[in-house]
Amino acid sequence: MNSDLLWQNPGVETDARVMRFLAGDDVVLDREFFLHDIAASKAHVEGLARIGVITADESAAIARELDALGDDFRKGKFILDERFEDGHSAIEARLTERLGDTGRKVHTGRSRNDQILVATRLWLKAKLATLATLCREVVKVCLDRAAQPPQPLPGYTHLQRAVVSSTAMWFAGFAESFIDNLQRTRDTLAWIDANPLGTAAGYGVNLKLDRDYTTQALGFARMQISPICAQLARGKFEMAALDALGTALLDLRRLAWDLSLFTTSEFAFVSLPPEYTTGSSIMPNKRNPDVIELMRATYASVAAARTEIEQLLSLPSGYQRDLQFSKGGMFHGFSRGLAALELLPDLLGRMQWNTAAMRAAIEPSMYATDAAIEQAAAGVPFREAYKHAAAAAHEAGHGRTPEQSLAARTSPGAGADLRLDALRERLNKLDCV
Repeated sequence: MNSDLLWQNPGVETDARVMRFLAGDDVVLDREFFLHDIAASKAHVEGLARIGVITADESAAIARELDALGDDFRKGKFILDERFEDGHSAIEARLTERLGDTGRKVHTGRSRNDQILVATRLWLKAKLATLATLCREVVKVCLDRAAQPPQPLPGYTHLQRAVVSSTAMWFAGFAESFIDNLQRTRDTLAWIDANPLGTAAGYGVNLKLDRDYTTQALGFARMQISPICAQLARGKFEMAALDALGTALLDLRRLAWDLSLFTTSEFAFVSLPPEYTTGSSIMPNKRNPDVIELMRATYASVAAARTEIEQLLSLPSGYQRDLQFSKGGMFHGFSRGLAALELLPDLLGRMQWNTAAMRAAIEPSMYATDAAIEQAAAGVPFREAYKHAAAAAHEAGHGRTPEQSLAARTSPGAGADLRLDALRERLNKLDCV
């Protein structure tokens, strides 16, 4: 297959070392985008036919070959490798090989700049849709488990035993957090859902491109109108997508921290499904919570990717080649992040609480806050009630049970009033958007 450089001028030699540096791992990374690039190319040629730049027969021939290329790529019959400078040049090389001059018309009125932008946005739309699905699954598992009979669980501040909490409150807390994450993901997807195809190298072209058609054909909600804005948005929308992913992973990190502590012998509050643990290479007595430890670590990949892209954006307006380096971190961050979140619903659904250990960890002083509030409700100034409760903290639990403490916690969202129906209603509204 002919894979000559698209931009090479006759008589100009290329230096292999320079070309290796320019290409980097771009062609390998473009495998992630390739099917989206093909889909955008197909919409582009159909748009060219609609304005008479190519004929209907030429458009049909190109579309047919693009479909065949996509099919070959899925089956492993076509491999995007070092024969090509990038995925864009591979598409044009294939079309030229199969269709000759007709294939060479695919790039009329577009640049590799809007080509990568549209493929990136299509890729991120798919990834954010997956993120939204995973957030929704986490919420549903947490709400289902929060609706089960609550078991008393120590509540901690500063990693010190603080007040009586419950397994239902723990699950409800993460349910609402992941509803927030779902909403942010949906908002981010709506922002990214704009079509840059037809902005070319950032200044438009002297063709009356049917951008409304390509917007509809590719399933975008709207057109990104300004070609300059299309370039100014580079990096920003990738960071926004990573931020949405990172928000969910921050909650995953805290959840994983809880489980890391709760599965220790010192706490022994939680048992994990056996397939979520591994053995030690040297200590036969050990089962290690490796999965939740790697879940805890996953945010680092997303934070690193976001920082890498942010540091690339010290640029003037218009396209700069620096932005080529934005792809690797983004792929890596989403790959790790979504893989971690994919395991979470099953883990949450199957983890088991050790009720005896949790109850044993609830000590009398954890009722002191209840005692202070009760006195304040009876008319004692709160600071005075606080001092009384502090002085008698170790006697505060006399005659009290964890269930009584939870039943008395009637503030909205607390143990006696979890408001799970309100959380379900909010989730349902997001599902209907």
